[in-house]
Amino acid sequence: MEEFISHSVKETEDFAEDFSKNLNGNEIIALYGGLGVGKTAFTRGLARGLGVEDNVSSPTFAIVNEYIGSPNLYHFDMYRIESWNDLHSIGFFDYIGNGVVAIEWSENIEGALPDDSIKIEIHNGSKENERIIKIEGI
Repeated sequence: MEEFISHSVKETEDFAEDFSKNLNGNEIIALYGGLGVGKTAFTRGLARGLGVEDNVSSPTFAIVNEYIGSPNLYHFDMYRIESWNDLHSIGFFDYIGNGVVAIEWSENIEGALPDDSIKIEIHNGSKENERIIKIEGI
């Protein structure tokens, strides 16, 4: 497991942008962490690294935001997903293998994640803007 300590939103985004250079284009990025820890900030940096030019925002109400990049990025919010039927109704499984899939609130769909998913845990650090980012699976 790798660990990175971020001291700002910008550092989190820059780290994720650099991280994106390790991807081949078909990964599942399972993001874990509480409200406001930086899951969307991480995804913004990831998107920038994949060449996405659109503004990246949380897909809280849309469930999924699609971004054209190289490769494409599919950004999910699983906060309100409660069942396999929910996953099927939003077409979740159709996205796997067709680009990078970044999933906020992955803990809500743990059983549906492929074994080779990259797990990224983001937690608050001891200082106000400090975040501890732990990566497993790459």
